Amino acid sequence: MNLSFFDQFSSPSLLGIPLILIAMTFPALLLSTQNNRWITDRLSTLQSWFISLITKQLMMPLSNKGHKWALILTSLMLFLLLINLLGLLPYTFTPTTQLSMNLALAIPLWLATLLTGLRNQPSISLAHLLPEGTPTPLIPALVLIETTSLLIRPLALGVRLTANLTAGHLLIQLISTATASLVSTMPMISLLTLLVLFLLTVLEVAVAMIQAYVFVLLLSLYLQENI
Repeated sequence: MNLSFFDQFSSPSLLGIPLILIAMTFPALLLSTQNNRWITDRLSTLQSWFISLITKQLMMPLSNKGHKWALILTSLMLFLLLINLLGLLPYTFTPTTQLSMNLALAIPLWLATLLTGLRNQPSISLAHLLPEGTPTPLIPALVLIETTSLLIRPLALGVRLTANLTAGHLLIQLISTATASLVSTMPMISLLTLLVLFLLTVLEVAVAMIQAYVFVLLLSLYLQENI
C-alpha cells in the first residue's frame, strides 16, 4: 500500500522510452501561437494579457539591467505553472515532483546569475560574503557561513518546489483513498472526507501557482543582487 502511494512519483515509460520528455513538452502545445491578424481571438488576447501581467510582476524588483532576463524568467514561469497545474489532472505525471529536474532548472540559472555578478561587478558580489563592520576574529567564520548560504540556494530552490508538490499530491491521494474506502461502510464520513478532498484540491491548485511564482521570484532576487 505504501509503495502504491509513491508510484505516482516514478517516471513513467512506454516500451522502455521515458515519457517525462512528453510531459515536459506537452504544456507548450496548449499556448496559442501568434498570427498576422490585426485583431486576435479571445484566447490569444487573454494569453498576451496574462504574459504581460507576469512579466510586469517579475520585472518589478529588478533594475533596467535585469530586464534583459525578462524572456527567460517569463518563459520559466509559464513552463512551471503549466506543468504544476496539468499534474493535478487524473492519470497524469508531474515532472516537477522530481528533484533531479528541479535541480537541473535551479543550478544553471542560479550559476548564471552568480557569474553575471562576478563578471560585471566582482567587488560588490564578493562583498556579499562579508557583512560590513564585521569584527576581525569573526571574518573566517562569517565568510564560511555566507559561502555555504550562497551555495545552498539552488538546493533550496529545488527542494522547496519538490517538497511542496510531493506533499500535496500525497495528501490528495491519501484522502481520496479514504473517501473511496468509507463510501460503503460510513457514507456520512465519506461525504465529510470528500469535502476535505475538494478543499485540498483547491488549495493544491493555489500551491501549484504560488510555488511556480516563488521559484522564479527568488531567481529574480538573486539576479538583482548581481546586476
